[in-house]
Order: sequence, then structure tokens, then C-alpha cells
Amino acid sequence: MTGFLAWFWNERFWLPHNVTWADLKSTEEAVYPQPEDLYLAAPLALCIITVRLLFERLLVRPLVSGLRIEVREAQRAPPNAILDKVYTAITKHPDERRLEGLSKQLDWDVRSIQRWFYRRRDQERPSTLARFCDSMWKFAFYVYIFTYGVRYLKQTPWLHNTRECWHNYPNQPLTVEVHYYYLLELSFSLSLLMPQLTHVRRKDFLLTLTHHFLSVSLIVFSYVSNMVRAGTLVMCVHDSAEVLLEASKMAKYARFKRFCNLLFVVFTLIFITSRLALYPAWVLKTTVFESWSLLGLFPSWWLLNGMLMLLLMLHCLWTYLILRVLRVQKRKLNPLCVSLDSHNDVDFSSDEEDIPLHPKKTPPHTHASHTHTSHRSQRAANGSNGAHRTNGYL
Repeated sequence: MTGFLAWFWNERFWLPHNVTWADLKSTEEAVYPQPEDLYLAAPLALCIITVRLLFERLLVRPLVSGLRIEVREAQRAPPNAILDKVYTAITKHPDERRLEGLSKQLDWDVRSIQRWFYRRRDQERPSTLARFCDSMWKFAFYVYIFTYGVRYLKQTPWLHNTRECWHNYPNQPLTVEVHYYYLLELSFSLSLLMPQLTHVRRKDFLLTLTHHFLSVSLIVFSYVSNMVRAGTLVMCVHDSAEVLLEASKMAKYARFKRFCNLLFVVFTLIFITSRLALYPAWVLKTTVFESWSLLGLFPSWWLLNGMLMLLLMLHCLWTYLILRVLRVQKRKLNPLCVSLDSHNDVDFSSDEEDIPLHPKKTPPHTHASHTHTSHRSQRAANGSNGAHRTNGYL
């Protein structure tokens, strides 16, 4: 393990010319970032998860009784050994050929089997109450960390002059504020990554996982190589829009439709401004051009800036998805907050599936055409009264 770490942290790869790891060793006069400082992030992530559970149980759930939040859990799919085996061992989304085979084997119509798989998948999705608790926790964290980042950066010289990010590098002592900022951001990112690997996988699982991996990697690499000044700019810019996103989702789950619409539009403006304008014009300018002129080129310069450019590409993709939500809802003349449930979380993946649900429980031998007609009637009723979608049968 020691040999691998020595090979991985080769100073000629990670550091500019004429800079060694010895230059970043802490002394009595100054403290510099050390890799072992980040070992605390893993246990702190577990602590954050524990605090989150207490936050939801003691603070959020008591507030739910005063809000119009759907608390009914999704109905469970009826037990069926054959379908359960297909679902767990083969596929959660059977194709038409497999559906026809299961229809003949069970003597069920295809639409009933589709509904069974939809309900089975629906059991693994978080309830509206769980989503509200998740959004409120993230909202509270992002309000705190963004406020902390802004208050700290207001006291730094590199907020107004980004060339200060590289002035006198690597002799830039680590402050307690930056150490706390980095450790908290890394711990929170890990606390989000852990459930992402264990919960039901959504359509954009790989995209979201890539985003988390990039965030964690950039935090670790910039800290170890003492490029924390630029790192604080990156973190602050990215936290700015998250507050409004979580607020809009909470408004959606509480069925405050107009307020949700307003928050989502403001979130879109802040997201585009911060991640497609401020991020490249302010952050990438200093990490690419100013660092190049002051430090020169070295191998990890290409890696770090390559990851920052990949992050910009992800921003463009998120922006496309956000604008698509706005365009689709404008065309359908539907409340925008309904779309937030279909594009839940930062990843904007679909939580609802286009599987017709009969308004009443239907025996397995119900004819498919009757099911489809009843579903269209139910959809029309839902569209006319603007009712909030629920999981399972209506």
C-alpha cells in the first residue's frame, strides 16, 4: 500500500516545477494541507448521516402535519413468485417479448403484468414525505455552507483578484476556516454518495455518479496540492443554485404551486448565471490562464483543468434538462411544480413512469382495452382538477 501511495502521489505529476512535497510540509511557522487531514471525512460523513436522521425525525416530520404533503405509502405489488424472480434476477424493465412470455405463462394480459412491474418498482421509490425530508435537509445544509463560504470569501484577497490564488504558491498557509470549509464539503459529498450507491438506480444514475465523483476528486486533489484558494471559489459558485432548487422542491411537495413555479424560474436564472457565465468567466479563467502564466504547465494541471472542463460540460447538460422541463410544461400548460416531481433532485431524472394505472384494483384477466380506456378517463380527471399525482393505484 505504501508503494502504491508513493507511486500515485508522485510529486513530478502533481506539483509544478521546482516544487516538492517537502515544500508543503507543515512547520512551526505555517500549517499546510496534509493528505491525512482528509481521513476525517469518512467518519464525519457517517456523523452527518446520523444528524440528518435526527433532523428529519425531530424537526421535519413534526412540521409535516401542518403541510399538504402526501404521506400515504405506495401500495405493494401482490406476491407472485415468477414475477418476483424475473424482477430480482433478470430485469426490472421487461421488454415486449418477455412480457408476452410471462403473459402466456401466468395467463395474465400484458397490461396487468406491466402494472405489476410498475407497482413493484414503485415500492422502492422514496415517498413524498421522504423526498420532502431529503430536500429540507439539503436546503438547510446549503443555506449554511453557502452563507459560510460567502462570508469567508469576502475577507480574502482572491475574491476580487483571482491571481492571488497562485501568488507565492506553494507558500500559502492553510487557515482554520479553509480546513473546516473543505472538510465539511467533502463529508457532505460523501454522505450523498453513500445512499446513491445503495438506493434504487434512476435513469441518470451514471450521470449523477459522475458528478459526485468529480466533486469528491476535485476537493481531494486541490486540497492535497494546496490549490485551496481556487477550490473555495469553485465550491461557493456551485452551492449558490442548490438552495433555490431544494426550496422549489419543498414547495412542490407541500403543493404551493405558484410559489414552486416562481422558485424554479429563479433557480433556473441563478443556475445559468452561476454555472454557465460566472464559472467559466471567473473560475476557469484563473485555473486555466492565470495558473498557466504564473506556475507553468505540469501533468496534474491538465488533469485538474480537464475535470473542471468536464464539470462545465455537465453544467451544459443540466441546463438543457432544466430548459426542457420549462419548455414541456409551457407547451402542456401544466403547473411547473408537477414537473419537479418527474424531475426530482439535481439529476432531473424521471420518478414517474408512463404506465397506465386503472383507478381500481383489476383482476389479472381484465381486458387491456378496458384498462386503457379507464386510465385515459382517470388522467383526464386528474388534469382537470390539478390533483397531485400519487404512487400506486388511484
